[in-house]
Amino acid sequence: MVRSCGQGIPAWVYVGTLLLLIHSVTVRGAVLKQEVSLEATLLNHSMSLVERMETLLALGNGSDVTLRVQTINTDEVKVIPAHSLVLTLQSDVFEELLLSCNNSAVVLRETPDCAAVFDKFVRYLYCGDISVRLDQAISLHRLASKYHVWGLQHGLTQYMTQHLPSDSPTGHVIGWYNYALHIGDVVLRDSCLQYLSWNLSSVLQSGEWGSISEDLLLSLLQRSDLILQSELELYEALEAWISQNQPVSSTVESALRAVRYSMIPPQHLFRLQKQSLLLQKHYESIRDLLYLAFQFHSASPIQLAKYFDVNCSIFTPRNYLSTSWGSPWVINSPPRDDRSFSFQTQLGPSGHDSIKRVTWNALFSPRWLPLNARSTYTELGAMQPTRTDGGRPRIIVTPATSSPDFAGVSFQKTVIVMARQLGKVVVRHVYNFHQSTEEAGDFLVDADLQRRASEYLIDSSLHLHIVIKPLYQTLIVARK
Repeated sequence: MVRSCGQGIPAWVYVGTLLLLIHSVTVRGAVLKQEVSLEATLLNHSMSLVERMETLLALGNGSDVTLRVQTINTDEVKVIPAHSLVLTLQSDVFEELLLSCNNSAVVLRETPDCAAVFDKFVRYLYCGDISVRLDQAISLHRLASKYHVWGLQHGLTQYMTQHLPSDSPTGHVIGWYNYALHIGDVVLRDSCLQYLSWNLSSVLQSGEWGSISEDLLLSLLQRSDLILQSELELYEALEAWISQNQPVSSTVESALRAVRYSMIPPQHLFRLQKQSLLLQKHYESIRDLLYLAFQFHSASPIQLAKYFDVNCSIFTPRNYLSTSWGSPWVINSPPRDDRSFSFQTQLGPSGHDSIKRVTWNALFSPRWLPLNARSTYTELGAMQPTRTDGGRPRIIVTPATSSPDFAGVSFQKTVIVMARQLGKVVVRHVYNFHQSTEEAGDFLVDADLQRRASEYLIDSSLHLHIVIKPLYQTLIVARK
């Protein structure tokens, strides 16, 4: 039912006239499209229509419904003249509200944060565009979900996943993760969790770390794909979080038992035992883990396995950025030609193996071609031309030599690709491959390294970090 605007002119006159105008432009556009063969030109007046819709909302001409947005637990009421036809076209929730309404006023109760952006939300229904700030994203997403405006909801989810690296005074990633978890938005939740895991060092140093929930903290501590400087850095950050949040003893003990003490060099473990008040207070709850860590560092893992069960995640390294575990590699002008690079790591995380070094050779090729596409020689010794199309970036990481010390040791190779997003250097991709495969098969498969402005390059250079994770495959089953 279409109501009168109260000025003697039916609402359908205003909105209907506007829709006729839209139809007119659409029909003319369709006619022009049909005459493409006659070199017709498409006239696009969509922007002027958006301006007219915005004016219609601002002036309230022909409005037949009033939205009364009441802020919960306050006397504040925001009054917005609107048009039922526009609301029902955009939202089935508004359609049901208007059908059940006995008068032209619809009362909507919203939280303070949602009420503050309700004008923006309604404007989107009329104009199809919206300006968003970091602190408004959750409120607008909540309104889009509540009123079933799915296009806006999807756009806001995409906005948040793309703006995870943005700087904000108090941080926003953990807040967005908690919100996504609450509403069941799997895409946003997983994007936040991946960002936190891959950029944990910067998160640990931010003010946002102190606001992390207990559940999220324990979830992160169980992961093997965390990227950070060292396990010691993680312990010290955990110590600061416990000091700030003062959780119950059961939470503290669960968190402390998730630390991989075997990945901390013994000299630092001795210092923690002597100087860490947290470790001293809860020593009995982690005594067995510290005992196992010291035994791990004092003997070869294979020897230790004869007497103890070491088949647990405490012996599985995370992605550590310190020099013992790998090396950064900056490749200037990566499309130019092949590059090679050598670096050393420790043989294993055990103190027994830490003084033993392994030399690694890395090869990067910007346009690797399969064998059937490479240059070949004719019987006369002339080289046939090489196909240059279809090549893709490739990286190979191999040990420079073999050694009897490698017995029982397997190496997981992790190549971390850095990129600049919104002015901040963050992890863009992580590629994992094992000793049995010398390369990552999907390495930068979608990257366009030919463009200087490629999102994979920082100042025209490709920034990589190679991490070597020694695993005792016969003893350890990695758990995440």
